[in-house]
Amino acid sequence: MDVTPLFESEIARLRAAQVPGESGRVRELFDYLAARGPAAESATQDELAREVFGQQGSDADDATVRVYVHRLRKKLEDFYAANEAGEHGAHIVLPSGTYALRLEGVESAAEAPQPARSSKPAISIAAVAALIVIALAALFAWSQRAAVPNALWEPLAESDRPVLLVLGDYYLFGEIDPVRPEQSRLIRDFRVDSKQDLAALQEAEPERYGYAEDVGLTYLPFSLAYGMKAVMPVLAEAGKDVEIIASSELEPDMLNRFDVVYIGLLSGMGLLEEQAFAGSTLRIGESYDEIVDRDSGQVWTSDEARSLASPAFYRDYAYLARFTASTGAQVVVIASQRETGLRGISPLAVGASLPEGVSDAAAADAFEALVQVTGQQGADLDDRLILARERR
Repeated sequence: MDVTPLFESEIARLRAAQVPGESGRVRELFDYLAARGPAAESATQDELAREVFGQQGSDADDATVRVYVHRLRKKLEDFYAANEAGEHGAHIVLPSGTYALRLEGVESAAEAPQPARSSKPAISIAAVAALIVIALAALFAWSQRAAVPNALWEPLAESDRPVLLVLGDYYLFGEIDPVRPEQSRLIRDFRVDSKQDLAALQEAEPERYGYAEDVGLTYLPFSLAYGMKAVMPVLAEAGKDVEIIASSELEPDMLNRFDVVYIGLLSGMGLLEEQAFAGSTLRIGESYDEIVDRDSGQVWTSDEARSLASPAFYRDYAYLARFTASTGAQVVVIASQRETGLRGISPLAVGASLPEGVSDAAAADAFEALVQVTGQQGADLDDRLILARERR
């Protein structure tokens, strides 16, 4: 089925609704990607920097590309969240990690042709015997495959890809006062996840970032140690080759070669954040201490930051998910709003049996679960399942 007419019709509908705007950088990006068509290969960041934003050579700014790609992706998601899909269920998406517009949701216009029946035997007796031998060999090989503790990990164990263990880290930059250098400080700014982001903001907002300098530092939350302690034996038992990187080092093309396991806080996901919530009704709220359900409007807010220093009990929320990325990579997310939730969810994710409700959801190709973890002064005391369901 040629989807080009549906693609062009939906592009025209988005323009008419002014989803990418009447003018400006987002509109220019949209028009450029739309002109490439529904089957175009993903553009590169360098290509978009040159062709859309007029940046050449060493002036090419990956941060600018990422910012406007993110804005366009969000405009598309917001439009379809508030409006029905087009003809035959068509809707335009800008998949995370891919710089190309895709047409999704199109109902097939024709069934695949059925193979013609043959009046002759399909295979000989000798071939049947050979197939039996092959099947027995495959069964023996499967019996030798290392077991994994629960259904969450089965797709990774069955995959031939190596695993990329991604740890949620945070970029730090220095603010250096040339007059009073003794008052210099390190800063974590959620707008700045790399030195490229910092360079872009220094140019865009020199009054705010004029004293900022890249000092080559990132940091990892201590609770990651609990997550790695839980997950590494599972991956080793499954016989997986594992590489470990920080989330700030993750590049889109890595999802073409690896399956991915993310361990960390929601605020440290970087590139994976858009992937993780693209097939979910959940989203991050006004801060990373909030998770919001788009459908119901329900909000789950972590109390850890306000209550950690006191003996009061508080609630934190952890997120567990598995899905297949657009590149075919299996992705597992073990994350939380704050550190108490990550300590609580890590052992649950690798238990011999998943919590009731999560186990059924994990049998699907893609699922997600939200768990409330009760804490006191940093200790995780109790957990309660909030939701577990199949993802779109």
